[in-house]
Amino acid sequence: MSAVKAASLNPSAFVRDFSEAAAAQGFRLERFGEIANCPLVAATKRPRGMRPRIYLSTGIHGDEPAGPHALLELLKAGVFDARATWFLCPLLNPAGFLRATRENAEGLDLNRDYKDLRSAEIRAHGAWLQRQPNFDVTLCLHEDWESAGFYLYELNPANQPTLADAMIAAVRKVCPIETAAIIDGRESAEPGIIRPIADPLLREMWPEAIYLRAHHTTLSYTLESPSALTLDVRVAALRAAVEAALAEFTRTARTMAG
Repeated sequence: MSAVKAASLNPSAFVRDFSEAAAAQGFRLERFGEIANCPLVAATKRPRGMRPRIYLSTGIHGDEPAGPHALLELLKAGVFDARATWFLCPLLNPAGFLRATRENAEGLDLNRDYKDLRSAEIRAHGAWLQRQPNFDVTLCLHEDWESAGFYLYELNPANQPTLADAMIAAVRKVCPIETAAIIDGRESAEPGIIRPIADPLLREMWPEAIYLRAHHTTLSYTLESPSALTLDVRVAALRAAVEAALAEFTRTARTMAG
């Protein structure tokens, strides 16, 4: 089942399409590595003036194609406009997509490698991240093969205005929300929302969100679309969540500034 759905994304073709769309939208493309003859790329756009810095990533698991597709659709739709400075990493695990596996070619789960840095992919990504400024908010797009509905993780140690409620409300119009009391082995704070302990020192292995929390941001979200649904619905759910998060972040930032 995983291989069938993951086959909907060819990494080299996707990176080419993404790069063309990013250039058309005024982004600067940076190549920070190459895996399986496919470049690792980041796209940045820095409008003039002071703007919030927003980071989005996806494609770290090779059996989760909805995230890359959603990011490309958002890019083509012009969502990444002048409201912010944007940092986009669209495909962090090309070899995983070639193999239709969660892990990379060496069998490593890249989303558990941000502390030990065993993989070439995460060493390259980490080096790129270290060259960037801190982010005001980060969004990491994923899928979950075991979930019956959409859910998200929120890391918000500074107790900033939450974006989680707006995302859940928007996604509820697209697909079910996960209502289990225990989601992915963790207790849910509300339907579809997990607020785990964010202290990096308590984690033996670091996913991307924990690394970002430790070094780059105080407001981080990991979005999980249910893989049991069709690809178009999973993509729509992630798109709805991202657009709602950006709208709510913009609204609260203006309110606080006023």
